[in-house]
Amino acid sequence: MKGEKGLILIITMWVITILMVITMSFSLMVRTETHSTIAFREELEKKYLAEAGIERGIVELFYRNQYGGQKITEEEKKVWRVDGSLYTIPLSKGQVKISLMDESGKININNLNDQSAIILKNLLVNFGLRDEEASVIIDSILDWKDGDDLRRLNGAESDYYMSLPTPYKAKNANFDTLEELLLVKGMNQEILFGNDGKKGIIEYITLYSGTSGINLRTAPKEVLLAIPGLTSEIVDEIISKRMDLTTSETLTINLPQESAKFISQMAVTSTYTVKSTAFKDNERSSYTIVATVLIEGGNRYRYLYYKSPARL
Repeated sequence: MKGEKGLILIITMWVITILMVITMSFSLMVRTETHSTIAFREELEKKYLAEAGIERGIVELFYRNQYGGQKITEEEKKVWRVDGSLYTIPLSKGQVKISLMDESGKININNLNDQSAIILKNLLVNFGLRDEEASVIIDSILDWKDGDDLRRLNGAESDYYMSLPTPYKAKNANFDTLEELLLVKGMNQEILFGNDGKKGIIEYITLYSGTSGINLRTAPKEVLLAIPGLTSEIVDEIISKRMDLTTSETLTINLPQESAKFISQMAVTSTYTVKSTAFKDNERSSYTIVATVLIEGGNRYRYLYYKSPARL
């Protein structure tokens, strides 16, 4: 009887231990599922807030097209700038940051040739690349989109790409997306998207500008500094003079002769990039959407590019 009682006690202790393990496992599973659900809900909320920011940006573009030629003194009625300036919309818990960027103020990589490519090369050097590294990227971009198999001095054609571990051929046609640049010799994720708080060049290049020149009225400072002949003093003067410029006014400034062939002054354009970043409670976690929009007649628009979420 004593032996049987000892055995029953051992079995009881094992049953209790197993029940405790099962209970703890179930509790951990429920806790994990709860945290996952909360994270999913917050991510979904930020996504919808970012989408709302895109729609707000498009509304501001229509407002700009209607009132951009007028001087408006009331702060809340002023048209939004299209040079990448940041606008913050406060919310009950969090905020949405929106910027509008005129595509004519960026460098169109599909319009680059052996002469105009100096702007992109200067941009790359200003971002910290060595001259020879920038030359490889520039020549490879031009080789990628030209229609022949002749390799430039620092470039690459299909023979190079076919020798890679995962082989592919040079496209020999224009770029369809900016991310396609990652296929080009010398380009990498850090240069294109940035890293550790450092911006990438993706914010300053485009496929949709509709012009071969850089629009002085909307180009960001980084692009202006890449134009041959423009010093930091001239760039600061350009940015200062265009601050409150309406679409009907002309930007008057003395420019070096060597800069003239690289620039334009389009007052009204139709293609813009809207960037919307949503935050909830703090700025450590966010959701960003980037959309390139073509404003058409009759209060209509269509998307040329839409990325959600977007990597910056």
